[in-house]
Amino acid sequence: MRIEQIELKEIAMPLISPFETSFGRTTLRRILIIKIWADGVIGYGECTAPEHPFYNHESIDTAWLIISKYLAPSLINKEFSHPSEITQFFPQLRGHKMAQAALETAVWELYSQAKNISLSQALGGTLKEIPCGVSIGIQDSTTDLLKKIERELSAGYKRIKIKIKPGLDESLIKAVRNSFPNIQLMVDANSAYSLSDLELLKSFDVYNLMMIEQPLEHDDIVDHSELQRQITTPICLDESILSVDDARKALSINAGKIINIKLGRVGGHASAKEIHDYCYKKNIPVWCGGMLESGIGRAHNIALSSLAGFVLPGDISASKRYWTQDIVEPEIEVNSNGTINVPTSAGLGYQVNEKQIEKLKQRSLVIKN
Repeated sequence: MRIEQIELKEIAMPLISPFETSFGRTTLRRILIIKIWADGVIGYGECTAPEHPFYNHESIDTAWLIISKYLAPSLINKEFSHPSEITQFFPQLRGHKMAQAALETAVWELYSQAKNISLSQALGGTLKEIPCGVSIGIQDSTTDLLKKIERELSAGYKRIKIKIKPGLDESLIKAVRNSFPNIQLMVDANSAYSLSDLELLKSFDVYNLMMIEQPLEHDDIVDHSELQRQITTPICLDESILSVDDARKALSINAGKIINIKLGRVGGHASAKEIHDYCYKKNIPVWCGGMLESGIGRAHNIALSSLAGFVLPGDISASKRYWTQDIVEPEIEVNSNGTINVPTSAGLGYQVNEKQIEKLKQRSLVIKN
């Protein structure tokens, strides 16, 4: 296949309700959509870089620059037989994996469309439905948090993740566990703590948490290893795992017991599969994290989560949790038993709503020969 044209579109999607973490509060999601043409077929990808460089060094503005100036031009007129070949055409950038993933995932969708197979099948997925969890941001009050959890459990979700930060941690966990003693509960710290908080983090052990996600520095594994030795709650690594080599190093020193695989963070499907395959052989559970994606990014996450090693519920929930109207049809829905059916039709398995994208468009750019 030969890549003929690449289009970038930034859209602005207001969240139904604000989403707050230790980084800050998001009310409107700026999203970069990628559209690639090759041999008369189209594939879609989504850049998951946030509005500001707080989660990692990337933002939607840096991604737009890197994709438009370096990555997209490097792909025009390039021929490939399989999506795993695409990254060889990229210039030797340091980092910017979310920018790379936006194009790489679009090529995977393009390939599966051309082959008339589902993206899940192209990736080697075997699961027919995937278990879903929800990520709940910091709320205005504990009462609000408990009410929101009750609503999500009533909707069938199998796992609850709550965001925590210094000053809003143990009291929240205790309140949730007292109200919901038997739910699958985990907490996400987004690198807000250090080893000086050891005694506080030890106190979480009594609450029977599934895991605590990335409690220490975003690029650390050494201190996480020390912390894991002193707590019984499993540590889940997120920001510090960018490649299969990072996963190998982290697991070799017992820096955690679980890995969250995010497509953007690791550079796309090929890298995500490598991490999955390595962890699967090591019997390390993995799950798919979310970045407030639109339906395009969410559909890519569903396909990835169909791989056999994704045994824990991921942050993949229904479109209606976030958006008044999503940009895919049908919108992504969760079954009453808290699962999502993995599409079997070609590509993403969802129709991209171009009219809705155009309505939300803030800027666009076409790159071709």
